[in-house]
Amino acid sequence: MLEIQGLRKTFAGFVAVNDVSLTIEARQIVAVIGPNGAGKSTFFNLITGHLRPDTGRVVLDGHDVTGLPPHRICRLGMGRSFQLTNIFPRLTVLQNVQAGLLAHRGRGRDFWSRSETMFRDDAEALLQSIGLAAVADVIAGTLAYGNQKQLELGIALASDPRVLLLDEPTAGMSAGETHETISLLQRIAEERGLTLLFTEHDMAVVFRIAQKIAVLYQGRKLAEGPPAEVRVNPEVRRVYLGEHA
Repeated sequence: MLEIQGLRKTFAGFVAVNDVSLTIEARQIVAVIGPNGAGKSTFFNLITGHLRPDTGRVVLDGHDVTGLPPHRICRLGMGRSFQLTNIFPRLTVLQNVQAGLLAHRGRGRDFWSRSETMFRDDAEALLQSIGLAAVADVIAGTLAYGNQKQLELGIALASDPRVLLLDEPTAGMSAGETHETISLLQRIAEERGLTLLFTEHDMAVVFRIAQKIAVLYQGRKLAEGPPAEVRVNPEVRRVYLGEHA
């Protein structure tokens, strides 16, 4: 579903991502881990078109999307959530999801129709699936942080992605919110047949849901494999897992 070949990106001589390759099969759940500064966010930005690689390719379901702008990659089936919550805080929860549906279905520039009536049923169904139907009319910016992250997931799902990239989906959450979010991600991935690629610092989360793990360190891929194999890799334990291994 997603093939990443030899990505490299430098900034003023600093090598942020150095010849990183990764293959992700359809419906697979893959985690990218590494210490701060390992290159994870840059790697995600290269995949999603927010940055153009110096060298390398990104192939999405057979389509070379290397260097395409994010909106074109999104239309080809890739969605993304960000480490910092990316919602419309002054709109209601329902309107946030409607905005995602409007953009994906080509109605974002329709100035002559009343947008609040568009795709309302679809938006309500999506909110039901992510557990936010009860707060549909609440202003999004007033939601608890965990609910805002749920809403961001709903906006990403509005584009009907086949591949979903999640940048630290449980960052800043309580233990209870983390448990609920991971259960939600697992259920949504199963129901929609999604391929998931995510970064995460919480190793309990990583080893709970990932089917494959890639470890970045100083811009390079240090290790790749199933969780049980990565967990005992001595280099991974040394540079990243440390006392948490």
